[in-house]
Amino acid sequence: MTPTPRLATERLVLRRWRAADLAPMAAINADPEVMRWIGDGSTRDEAATLAGIEAAELLWEERGFGLFAVEERATGRFAGFTGLAVPHFLPELLPAVEIGWRLDRACWGRGLATEAARAVLAYGFERCGLDRIVSVAQTGNDASLRVMAKLGMRRWRETVDPGSARPVQVHVATAP
Repeated sequence: MTPTPRLATERLVLRRWRAADLAPMAAINADPEVMRWIGDGSTRDEAATLAGIEAAELLWEERGFGLFAVEERATGRFAGFTGLAVPHFLPELLPAVEIGWRLDRACWGRGLATEAARAVLAYGFERCGLDRIVSVAQTGNDASLRVMAKLGMRRWRETVDPGSARPVQVHVATAP
């Protein structure tokens, strides 16, 4: 396994995945409210969650970036993920690197997605040498659009996710 930094923010730790993360991430992916704005809105079972974690780990090995598991510093409680990926689901953006996040509903409304994503943006620009990072949110996903605004990302374009036929907004941040 390629060494990966363990990022720490005021309230969070961002780290590589552990076997113990599967059950809490599967519970997050099984929550219809969490998954409402992901793809076609379908929930994911434990097998699909494991496949996603394995794909994230493979990306770390191949590209030196991926999805960080996120936990709360004070309690060690698993909160979800934030990280970088290649948005293959939206081929018109390629080549691109996307920042994304998915947190347990109990973590919503506390600024944790913004806090984690801010650390990941810095990692992408400073440690990975990326010059541009995009983020994609379905139209109507106001919470994610607010996170993008807080990160200083600017609206770049609108398109449709070909996998779900849902309209999406693409925002972009460029290296400082």
